[in-house]
Amino acid sequence: MTEHEHVRVAVIGSGFGGLGAAVRLRREGVTDFVVLERADSVGGTWRDNSYPGCACDVPSHLYSFSFAPNADWPRTFSGQDHIRAYLEHVTDVFRLRPHIRFNSEVKMMTWDAERLCWDIETSNGSYSADLVVSATGPLSDPKVPDVPGLDSFPGKVFHSARWDHDYDLRGKRVAMVGTGASAIQIVPSIQPEVERLTLFQRTPPWVMPRVDRPISDAERAVHRALPFTTRARRGLLWGIRELQTQAFTKRPGELVLVEQLAKRNMARAIKDPALRARLTPDYRIGCKRVLLSSTYYPALAQPNVDVVASGLSEVRGSTVVAADGTTAEVDAIVFGTGFHVTDMPIAERVVGADGRTLAEAWQGGMQALRGSSAAGFPNWMTIIGPNTGLGTSSMILMIESQLNYLADYMRQLDVLGGRVALDARPGAVTAWNRRVQERMKRTVWNTGGCTSWYLDAAGRNTTIWPGTTAEFRKVTRRVDLSEYEVVRASVGKKTEQAEQAEVASA
Repeated sequence: MTEHEHVRVAVIGSGFGGLGAAVRLRREGVTDFVVLERADSVGGTWRDNSYPGCACDVPSHLYSFSFAPNADWPRTFSGQDHIRAYLEHVTDVFRLRPHIRFNSEVKMMTWDAERLCWDIETSNGSYSADLVVSATGPLSDPKVPDVPGLDSFPGKVFHSARWDHDYDLRGKRVAMVGTGASAIQIVPSIQPEVERLTLFQRTPPWVMPRVDRPISDAERAVHRALPFTTRARRGLLWGIRELQTQAFTKRPGELVLVEQLAKRNMARAIKDPALRARLTPDYRIGCKRVLLSSTYYPALAQPNVDVVASGLSEVRGSTVVAADGTTAEVDAIVFGTGFHVTDMPIAERVVGADGRTLAEAWQGGMQALRGSSAAGFPNWMTIIGPNTGLGTSSMILMIESQLNYLADYMRQLDVLGGRVALDARPGAVTAWNRRVQERMKRTVWNTGGCTSWYLDAAGRNTTIWPGTTAEFRKVTRRVDLSEYEVVRASVGKKTEQAEQAEVASA
């Protein structure tokens, strides 16, 4: 690698978003790009999250790229190891490794208005790029609460996304903090091994049965011999979830019936009325992510498990203290407390045209045009950006829609010709965000009566898409040049006249 390498496109991250962008660039005939990855292997969140029981809560055939179907998924819901192996396979099949720069964490990205490019400083060299695709993802940087006394805890402490496989939990007294998607997989996985497990629960989740099973050899043989059956299976799974989305986004009242199913799921395993009361949510199902497990409740009913219906508030030596005063002596603390979603650290490392960081620009809340482009940050796109998350379906569908948008974005740059950049108009970003937030008002995520990680510090839902994946694909099919200002190298700044002329010629 040269001391300062210039490329047409720099992709940040090698999870589903980054690898998907790399494949799409190659399919569009773009080979002058690099993928900057801070770790030493691909996989993103499926590399980092290797905790016991880690698996996906979206069916395997839907949680994979449409352009890279996998006929050999071993289970209807795949485990972390199978998904990571799939991403390694995609990397090899589409010949992406020569483009990847491992151990290259992005330290700063700065827009150069004179040269119309991004200067990128990494932990392993410098780059410049005409276009940046940020695919770091919202589930990449763990969040650990600031608990008084935690620094002086004599035992072991780690986050679920940074699991310490060298530490043996067998026979230990363990505190599990949090009851989200990771925790409900960890709890039943470690419960049989530990001496005692104390679960700190601030808010109980709604948990539905996980209808998981092995995919038979015969099924896989059919999928290999008749590829259309794989596509049909994927289409059926997609259609079911599109229908489910209507209840979440337009008719939350219909979810009462689903709540009854969830309560029956709990009642089958939890016979103690007092414990059942602690585990019953007081908000509408779907307001927080609906979790899938057939082993979580049975694990909580075991004699070596204590459920504390309160958050962890303090650590005194080896004693952990809940907000309600409950105490427990533990040897290890495992945090399943989520990630920096609405305050992504990468935003502090992106410096735009006016010298502000993306974090400063988003101080009042994240917003991006069609979930992709932020005003004041020319030729910068984000995959899984603001209001592109889902509560009912596969994020791979949203990623592929954004890849369509990326492809057309690059075509528009080619049509405009020369040294050129596109910068989202502030008015267009505001109008888009206003429409999204207006639709959000009637969704279960805003009306369900809970506080979730979907909401930012001001209580705004800047995370979830308030519609179907088909709707999102439609609005990201093409780049509307009227929503962008054109920046020309010959001028070095935005001009209304140049933009109007280029729109007319396009």
